[in-house]
Amino acid sequence: MKIIVNGEERICVDKATIGSFLEERSLPSKMVVVEHNGEIVPRSQYTETNLTEGDVLEIVQMMAGG
Repeated sequence: MKIIVNGEERICVDKATIGSFLEERSLPSKMVVVEHNGEIVPRSQYTETNLTEGDVLEIVQMMAGG
């Protein structure tokens, strides 16, 4: 299925969740903030939030440094 991630079209498997989408891309859930269709998703709900055709995700990855 097709979704939009940070403004770009991406393909993901059917029945994907935010958690599985992040895992497939080696993005640690503790280091990202995810907005799903305009709403921030709590990390505790990443594995419960299903993705569907046309969903829009904004993913911001936190960086360590100083």
